[in-house]
Amino acid sequence: MDDRAFRTAAADAAGRLTEHWRALASCDLPVVPPGPPGTTLKALPESAPERGEDLAAILEDTWRTIVPELVHWQHPNFLGYYPTNNSPASVLAELVTAGLGVQGMMWSTSPAATELEQRVCDWLARALDLPARFTHASRQGGGVIQDSASSAVLIAVVAALHRASPGRWREHGTEGRLRVYCTDQANSCVPKAVRVAGAGEPVLVPTAPGTHVMDPAALAERVDADRAAGLLPAAVIATAGTTGTCATDPVPRIGAVCRERGIWLHVDAAYAGSAALCPELREDNAGLDFADSYAVNAHKWMRTGTPCDVLWVADRKDLTDALGSTASYLRGDATDSPEVVDFKDWQIPLGRPMRALKLWYVLRAHGLEELREVIRRDVRLAALLASLVEREPGFHLVAHRFGLVVFRADTDDRTRELTRRLSEEADVLCTPAVVDGRPVLRAALGSPYADETTVRRAWDVIRACAVSAS
Repeated sequence: MDDRAFRTAAADAAGRLTEHWRALASCDLPVVPPGPPGTTLKALPESAPERGEDLAAILEDTWRTIVPELVHWQHPNFLGYYPTNNSPASVLAELVTAGLGVQGMMWSTSPAATELEQRVCDWLARALDLPARFTHASRQGGGVIQDSASSAVLIAVVAALHRASPGRWREHGTEGRLRVYCTDQANSCVPKAVRVAGAGEPVLVPTAPGTHVMDPAALAERVDADRAAGLLPAAVIATAGTTGTCATDPVPRIGAVCRERGIWLHVDAAYAGSAALCPELREDNAGLDFADSYAVNAHKWMRTGTPCDVLWVADRKDLTDALGSTASYLRGDATDSPEVVDFKDWQIPLGRPMRALKLWYVLRAHGLEELREVIRRDVRLAALLASLVEREPGFHLVAHRFGLVVFRADTDDRTRELTRRLSEEADVLCTPAVVDGRPVLRAALGSPYADETTVRRAWDVIRACAVSAS
């Protein structure tokens, strides 16, 4: 391929994306694709082409075959799950990252990639007002960019198991004794991570009566009982912003339990952690001095494309002792230098792309001031939606925090029917869930293109579905 063909195709792709974003902003596209299962499969050849094809034709096929059958997560009426943001700065960084093709597994394989990541993680730690011990500047802790909160939880659990053993985990596994604790409100990635790490199912700690947050007294009682039975409590996973209702576990009290008993505390703040960019929204930072690790998904609320989760640890040695690899081909002149970080020992895979460039572009292009206003705007829009729910006869507001609104109809049957009808609606997407044993719908604000008008239009669609469900 010659340089001219690439330049032309790249310009074409940029133009198509710009028009796509405009279509999303004006709600000219449906949120949910219209085709039944198998639509895209039928449109794709069963075998790969023998000869190369023109990039222009491939781009045309992308917009004719693939884009129409996507769920548009950036759409202003996409209210499902939690937001997954993007921005032109992030997209540009993805292009540059892919083009440079860096393998950043060690400092020696790309010094600038490693040092950029160290600096960007420190930037964000300070912007979120995290404890100084989480920074690389502390020379003890530091941050690393993962693909997701799922990987962050897994790595934290592995480090915790290794520390609790102490060190025996690497040779003998959990031996059926090591325990990890969370509540039933923790994200689904938590039990998966505990299973993958070899510790079986996590121990579910009861939530405090009338809340959706961990009961510290119940945690202490269960940990002490397990220890008396000869088990080894290794880690507690607390959540700052649960998926169901955006509730936050009482980290200060949980942290005190963990510190008194020498247990690793990981705080999963995948969604709500970003709110701490705003000084007035930092209530979830309470107790982080107790935490051994902490993670935020920048790709949820910071205009950064997926994947981009930032995991911070208070003591990097716990990670590298658990995950370090010392094969001869992974050693170099700088391997043992205290000035050098090898991120291969901070993650599960060996290889890693240059993950920090995307976040660096976003932080520089938007600045902290604009990112704060993004969050404040979404919080205001969620407050508007919550007020519409509260004023509507036949609806009940179940939870409202930050950008999340959880609601239901006045009976469970009507909620289920509303959910069914919304699932057939192409113009709005909410996520069904169960809270306190009752069906609910979750609406999470976060699209770059949402405003008061789109919120009111989305609510009109929900109301219309509710009327037809009566």
